[in-house]
Amino acid sequence: MANPESRVTIHMAASLDGFIARKDGRVDWLETSDEFVGGDTMDPGYVEAFLATIDCYVMGSRTYETALGFEAQGLGWSYGDKPTFVLTSRGLPRTRDTVEFHSGDLAHLVNARLRPTFRTIWFVGGGVVSAECLRLGLADEVRYAILPILIGDGIPFFDKLDGDVALHLVDVKAYKSGMVELRYEVRGHRGESRNAT
Repeated sequence: MANPESRVTIHMAASLDGFIARKDGRVDWLETSDEFVGGDTMDPGYVEAFLATIDCYVMGSRTYETALGFEAQGLGWSYGDKPTFVLTSRGLPRTRDTVEFHSGDLAHLVNARLRPTFRTIWFVGGGVVSAECLRLGLADEVRYAILPILIGDGIPFFDKLDGDVALHLVDVKAYKSGMVELRYEVRGHRGESRNAT
């Protein structure tokens, strides 16, 4: 049974024109040189405390491969020791015990396995994965970090949504880096319940 207090968040950083990566999957544009004097500073202590509130991560296979690439470059594993569920039907390397691969039904994974066990569930990568999460009515909120850059073409944040998804703006934050974070509650999807199976 799903925990009524569990919360599914879709989180993604994207360019201003709505792309999460270049067509070839590169995210070299994530480091920008903008400066917004009136913005908040991302204090490392605050970031660490916030990340501690996330119970598990869900991502697609390409996001997982990007994370492995960052780790291979010496940039570390971004998801700490939190359980990480990778949605894939491909054989991928499993470099840590906290990673689990899943190729079955996404609604069953979220409602039957994740919601009963974890309070805060973060979907952190993949336009296809994010769109599927919304299509199935699984998401409670969307956190959209917009970076001050236009890249012209790439992989969209939400890939091929098949209908409107009503949102309610909860919070807006601007940072000194020029990044703006928008936080929305999901109001529903074509009249369906957010937690439909």
